[in-house]
Amino acid sequence: MDQTLRQLGGLLLGAVPTVILFSLLYALYLNLVHKPLQRVLAERRSKTEGAIEKSRADIAAAEARTAQYELRLREARATLFRAQEARRKAALDARVAALSEVRNSAQGEVQKAKAALERDRESGQNALRGEAQDLAGAIIRRVLEPARAGR
Repeated sequence: MDQTLRQLGGLLLGAVPTVILFSLLYALYLNLVHKPLQRVLAERRSKTEGAIEKSRADIAAAEARTAQYELRLREARATLFRAQEARRKAALDARVAALSEVRNSAQGEVQKAKAALERDRESGQNALRGEAQDLAGAIIRRVLEPARAGR
């Protein structure tokens, strides 16, 4: 057992330089490779996330500008529609006024024509009455003349 312990002690003594070298190698790895690599990766991640956040902000700003543009476009269309509606209403009112004026003028002409026709009718009736009386008088004279001649 002594011999085993001596061999074990010799192995441990021989392993000390290996442990020291391994510890030194690990420390050098951490300082020369791992930490700079972690720093570069963290910087890359922050730049990437920063770019992503910036692009998200740009997208949000573009969406806001698009919404504002669409709002102004809707307002412009509504204004244009109101102007067109006002012009259409003005044209319709002018048309109604012109039709009313023409209708009134036509009614006046019809009234004048009716009055002229009534005057013509009355004068025609008066002329016919006069002619009818003249004819009646002539007929009566003719009828009575032979009777007078025969007496």
